[in-house]
Amino acid sequence: MDAALKKQLIAAAAGTILAHAEELTELDRAIGDGDHGLNMMRGFAAVLADADNLAAKPLGDYLREAGTHLVMTIGGASGPLYGSLLMAMGKAAAEPAQDLKGAARILAEGVEAVRRRGKSDAGEKTMLDVLVPVSRELSAAVEGGAAALDAGLAADLCAAADRGLESTRGMRATKGRASFLGGRSVGHLDPGARSSQLLLRAICGVLMHELHGEGEGAGRA
Repeated sequence: MDAALKKQLIAAAAGTILAHAEELTELDRAIGDGDHGLNMMRGFAAVLADADNLAAKPLGDYLREAGTHLVMTIGGASGPLYGSLLMAMGKAAAEPAQDLKGAARILAEGVEAVRRRGKSDAGEKTMLDVLVPVSRELSAAVEGGAAALDAGLAADLCAAADRGLESTRGMRATKGRASFLGGRSVGHLDPGARSSQLLLRAICGVLMHELHGEGEGAGRA
C-alpha cells in the first residue's frame, strides 16, 4: 500500500466522521453520554493532522500509530476500543500481507482485540455487531477462493456492516452506559456500531476506487 493510498484512507475516514458527527452525537444522546460524535471527530482530526507522517510509515506502524492517536484523543470507551482495533491490526500487519487472506487475518486480529478490551461480543449492542459480521464475511470469502477485493465482495462487506448496524436497533444493551437504560435501550441504533459502519463504507469506497476504478457507491452511508 503506497503513501498516497494511505493518506486517502485517512482523509476518507476523517471526512465521514466529520460529516456524520452530529448524527453520532444524537444517537449517543439517546442511550449514552451524547459525546460520541465530538469524541470521534477529535480523534480522527488528530489522525488527519498527522497524515503525512503516518502515510510514510510501513503498514504496521501506520495502523499502530493511528490507533495510538485515537487512544490519546477520543474520550470515553471509544478511544481504547478503536485504538485497540487499529493497534492489534498494526501488530498483525508486521507480518507481510499482500493478499486478501492476509487482510482477513489482520482484521480478525483487530476484532479479537476489541472483544478482549471491551469484554464483549456481537449481540450486545456495540461496535462488534458491525465488526464481527464484516470480519466473518471477509474470512468466508477467502475460504471460498476470493483472492482480491472486487466490487461484489466490497458490496457484500458493506451489506454485512449495514445488517449488523440495523440489528442493534432491536437489542437490549448490556455494555456501557446504555446498559443502565435496560429495556429503554431497545429501539435505538448503537452509535459505536454506526461509526464502525460509516468507517467500513468509507474504506471500501476508497479501496475500490483506487484499486479498480469502481465502487463509487461503496462509501455511501
